[in-house]
Amino acid sequence: MSASPLERVTPAIATLSRRESAPAAATARTSHSSFRPLFGVLTAFWIYVALSNLMYAISMQASLTVQNIHNVFASWDARVIQHLVLYPLFILSMRGALRTGWQPLWRALPLQLLCALGFAVLASPALEFGVYLSALSHGESAAAMWHHYMEKEWGSWDGFVAHMVPMWLASITSFLVTYGFGLALVTGFAFYQRLRDSQLRLASAERALTQAHLAALRMQLSPHTLFNLLHTIRGQISWDPPAAQAMVVQLGDLLRRLLNAGEREFSRLADELQFVTLYLELQQRRFADRLTIRVPLREDVARAWVPSLILQPLVENAVVHGLAGHEGPVTIRVEAYVSGERLVLRVLNTIAPGKPAGRIGIGLANVRERLEVQFGAAATFSAGPADDNLWLAEIHMPLLRDGPGAPGGEPLFPEGDRRP
Repeated sequence: MSASPLERVTPAIATLSRRESAPAAATARTSHSSFRPLFGVLTAFWIYVALSNLMYAISMQASLTVQNIHNVFASWDARVIQHLVLYPLFILSMRGALRTGWQPLWRALPLQLLCALGFAVLASPALEFGVYLSALSHGESAAAMWHHYMEKEWGSWDGFVAHMVPMWLASITSFLVTYGFGLALVTGFAFYQRLRDSQLRLASAERALTQAHLAALRMQLSPHTLFNLLHTIRGQISWDPPAAQAMVVQLGDLLRRLLNAGEREFSRLADELQFVTLYLELQQRRFADRLTIRVPLREDVARAWVPSLILQPLVENAVVHGLAGHEGPVTIRVEAYVSGERLVLRVLNTIAPGKPAGRIGIGLANVRERLEVQFGAAATFSAGPADDNLWLAEIHMPLLRDGPGAPGGEPLFPEGDRRP
């Protein structure tokens, strides 16, 4: 059983609502998974920091060694150990900083500073730990030298103040700067992620809204027209039952095609012409003495695609606009032809001579809106009197060829249907 237009529009709107009301658990999972790319960025940054510090210490110690000054900078393996020890602390500090955020600033700023200081203060002890492990790896003599160095530096208050405190402050300052660069990097990357995700969500919401909008615009069979058709069928039941039965069958076919076409954004031009033919034949039964219709035969139409139900509002307007205000005969003609790489669709109907031009109704306004949504500036639509007794509705749109199997350059219409 086919769904109604409202049922087809509702799921897209419901999807938007579900996205807005996602549970907190899903938000937490998203936050956890969003840290994974940041983890890679932070790891690459920390490797760069470690290599930079290592190369700086080696080059400075080499310069001092030329001047016969030794053991000012720790050995390379001690610095490698230092950065290995600090790496998990750096990752945890950065994650804590991201979870803390910056709002409200009066509460977040002290927490951010405390996190940064906690990391920077541990840098010097981590280096001393690296020096100790390096000494152990080089044998007992190196370990004895390390114990002698610690007794010398830490054995007295004067030695601690004169040597260790300045080194500690210098280490804290250096790693505070390193931490600041890392925090700026990860904050900028996280902001980029949020911006990208918001753009993706916005694009998804726009697509859903556009689909819901187009689904509503495609369903343009006027309830007033349907009522008139049913009234005509009822009037013919008593005096012409076969004609009434034929109209019921045609009306059922029309509604079935309407529902099927409303589920697709595009359909073949041949199917569109068959649909409007059914509609006009039903109207012709109502106004048999006044209405004449001319629609291209299906076999004269090659494979082309158009927005589904794009012609229906035009022919409905032609029936209402052409038959209103006078009792004379009316001819409705539907044309389709190719001009270069553009497809032109025209619906013409005769009107009463001297009849003032009517305003653009909802159906024609929706045709223009659909073309703008689907093609933008690449499609145009115009409707108005072509002369004193002729009304013209015309669509110019890009030529959409049928599928990948269509021969390149094959004309979509016979030569007799081409227009200059």
